[in-house]
Parts: sequence; structure tokens; C-alpha cells
Amino acid sequence: MAEEKDWGRTSERRGRLTAVLALATLVSAFGSSFQYGYNVAVVNSPSPFMQQFYNATHLERYGRAMEENFLTLLWSLSVSMYPLGGLFGSLMVGPLVNKLGRKGTLLFNNVFSIVPAVMMGVSEIAKSYEIIILARVLVGICAGLSSNVVPMYLGELSPKNLRGAIGIVPQLFITIGILSAQVLGLRSILGNSTGWPLMLGLTGIPALIELLLLPLFPESPRYMLIQKGDEETARKALQRLRGWKDVEEELSEMRLEDQSERAEGRLSVLMLLAQRSLRWQLVSVIAMNMGQQLSGVNAIYYYADSIYASAGVEKDHIQFVTVGTGAVNVFMTIAAVFIVEASGRRLLLLIGFAICCGACVLLSIALNFQESVSWIPYVSIACVIIYVIGHAIGPSPIPYVVTTEMFRQSSRPAAFMVAGSVHWLCNFTVGLLFPFLERGLGPYSFIIFSVICLVTLIYIWIVVPETKSKTFLEVSQMFARNNKVQLKLGDGGDSPPKGSKDGAEDAGKVTSF
Repeated sequence: MAEEKDWGRTSERRGRLTAVLALATLVSAFGSSFQYGYNVAVVNSPSPFMQQFYNATHLERYGRAMEENFLTLLWSLSVSMYPLGGLFGSLMVGPLVNKLGRKGTLLFNNVFSIVPAVMMGVSEIAKSYEIIILARVLVGICAGLSSNVVPMYLGELSPKNLRGAIGIVPQLFITIGILSAQVLGLRSILGNSTGWPLMLGLTGIPALIELLLLPLFPESPRYMLIQKGDEETARKALQRLRGWKDVEEELSEMRLEDQSERAEGRLSVLMLLAQRSLRWQLVSVIAMNMGQQLSGVNAIYYYADSIYASAGVEKDHIQFVTVGTGAVNVFMTIAAVFIVEASGRRLLLLIGFAICCGACVLLSIALNFQESVSWIPYVSIACVIIYVIGHAIGPSPIPYVVTTEMFRQSSRPAAFMVAGSVHWLCNFTVGLLFPFLERGLGPYSFIIFSVICLVTLIYIWIVVPETKSKTFLEVSQMFARNNKVQLKLGDGGDSPPKGSKDGAEDAGKVTSF
């Protein structure tokens, strides 16, 4: 019997990528994460034609052209309403995933894709730029939900030895979405005066595919067992996902977590903020999401064409350079999928932020000398590509993976709400302020991004531990040391809140999994 048990543990540690797990990953990532990336970049290439439409509509209504500052503000709103919608979507994560489940929330979320897709598609016919701005808010809600729920869903479906690689797949599809928008945005395809409404409306197609296919795949087994108390459905889901009948080891680990959760109860955001035993997990997630967004990555995707124009790239070549940058982003994210389990999360974050910091400094220098040195535009392009490489291997994908791993079932939805709110609030800030920042500081705006990268790197170096190949309870035990929570019953000091089993009783059992 002991021999059989050991075999079960070994097989659990070596969880494999079954067809069900692979297809569930692809369908949810394409149906949801792809849209996030697509809508990040979709307004970049056709922006001159969309702004012409704004101006022409205003002229037709009021008999005068827009003032330049008002057009800049209106366009900044069109860009930044998307991350503002993302903030609203993040605030909806906790209630929806607890009520509808992870899969159910993804299915419901498609409403926030299909409706704005239709609105953006008919905006030119309706002669209303207000429809575009409102639709950007709605599709932002879709992105805010998907950017949090897809990593949560896949993290709970995956065996621990594949959680990092599968956790990067949503980010991979975000980059594919960005690249798809860049390719469709070529002047010869849809990035022109007649094709941009269709280009904006195409975001509804992945949503329709997800609505058709995702119901075929299981709900999160952890959600079914721990939050719904339905062990039989959880067992069947695990058997489908793992491809074998003996799933008792994983179920035992879930039951152990469930026992802890019953005493602790489901945590709201306010309860999470007050929970001393989760202090450093929460601070770390906030720091990583702030660093991810305030490092300037979405300034590059929202305003890539204008950045390359500032760098002196010829107007006819800008669109192809932008597509090339998107292709590098996809390639490096694919590389991250294959190396994350070998190298670990922490190392990729440190390397990624270091590369981004150096690239921003060099880009500032290059932009300062672009008028005096003929070959400097090529250096600027190289700096942007190096920055994208650095972000793609660490800062872009890893925070989602680590957020899933740092929190257990009762606190995970609230943690994603906090992480997502920080993510999208910072995204909104960069999207809204960068055009004015670029106008006011010029090349030196990238020095601000480099400082943020450096500060984030230092924080990760000092505080964030490695979480690869750990169960959720093992990660909790690692952070318990940082939080100074005693792991043995009867110890003094900063113990867990009264009635919580987040301390020794559960943590002491962690090492058996």
C-alpha cells in the first residue's frame, strides 16, 4: 500500500499536459486573453484616420474643427477608457468568480466583448465618436475580468509542475492579440480610412468562439470542492484533466486547504487588507503589478507609432517596425513558457526588469541624439525591441502566475481584485498621461520608466521568494516566515487571527504534498 501511495505522489508531481487541459487552456486564453491584447493595440495604427473621423464629426455637428488640445484630450480618453474599464472589471472579479465560478465568469464576460464590438463596428455609420469611447469602457471591463479570471482558472486546473508554463499562456495570447491588431492595422489591410470600424469590431469573434466551446470543459476542481462542497464533480474534473483515475493526492491537498478555509471563511478585500498573515503576499502583488504597468510597456503599445516617429523612423516604415516589435514579443513570451519551470519565476522577473531598466535609459539617450546622428533611429528601434524582450520574459507574464500561487482559495478572488485594480489603475494612468508626458519631457519620459523598473527589481530581490513547483499551502508557509506568523501551536508572537487555521496546524502538514 505504501508503495502505491508513493507512486500516486510521484505521478501527481509529474502532472502531464493532457488533451483536455491543453484545449481548456487554449479556448479560455484565445476567447478572453487574446481580446485583452487585441484591444491594447487596435487603436494604434488607425489612430490618424480615427482622429480625422473625430474632427470631421465635430465639424459636421458644430461647424468648426476641433482645437488641437481638445482632440489630444479626446484621443487620450479613447485610449485610456479601455484601462479604466479594466479597473471596473477587476472590481467585479471577486463577486462573480465566487457566484458563477471561474468558467461561468468567463462565459458571462463575453457580453462585455460582443456588445462593444457591435458598437465600435457601427460607430462611423452612427457618426458618433462617443460610441467608441463608451465601447472602449465596456471592452475594458471584459479585459479587466479576463486578465484576472483566466490565470485564476488555469492556475486551479493545472498540476503544480506545469502551473508556471500554463500560467504564461494567457500572456502569450495577449501578445498574439497585440500582434494580430498590428498586422490587421497595416495600411494595406484594415488600418486605413475605410477599414478601421471593421478592425475594431472583430474583437467579438473570439468571444463567440469561447461561448461555443468553453462549456465543453470542466469548472475549476478547487472551486467545486472548496467553495461548492461538491467533491464528486471535483473528482471527475480532475480525472478528465489529469488523464488518470487516481487523483486522491490532489483531492487530499484540497481537503486540507478546505479545512483551513472553513475556519477562515471567504475573505473580502477589506478583510484581506487587514489580514496580517497575508501582508507580504499582498504588498508583493501590488508592487509587481505597479512595476509591470508603470514601467511603460503599454505606452509602447498604445503609442508605438508616435514613439517610432519621434525616433526618426520614416513614416512609411513605422507600421512594419511596429509589427516586427509585436512578433518579437510573441516569440519571447513563447520562450518564457518553456523556461519558466526550469529557471523559476523570481529569476525571470529580476532579469526582465533589469533589461527594461537599461533599455529605457539607452532609449532616452538615443532620442536625445536623433537629430545629430544619422544612424540613431536604428538604435532607438533596438532599444524598444530589447525593452519588449525584457518585459516579455518576466514582468509581463509572471505577476499573474505568482498572484495565483501566493494566495489560497478563500483569499485568491480578493487578491486578484486588488492586483487587477492596481494593474488597471496604473495602466489607465500611463495611457492617459503619456502623450502629455512625451510632449512635456520628451526623451526624458523614459527615464521615469527606468527608475520604476529599478525600484521594482530591488523589491523583488529583497522580498519575493521562488514559488515554482510548490503547492498553494507550501507557498503560504514560505510567506508565513516573512509575516512572522508562528507555525507551531502554542507559540507566541504574531499569531494568525483568532479562529484561523492559517498557522501551524495546516502549515505543519504542508510538506507531505
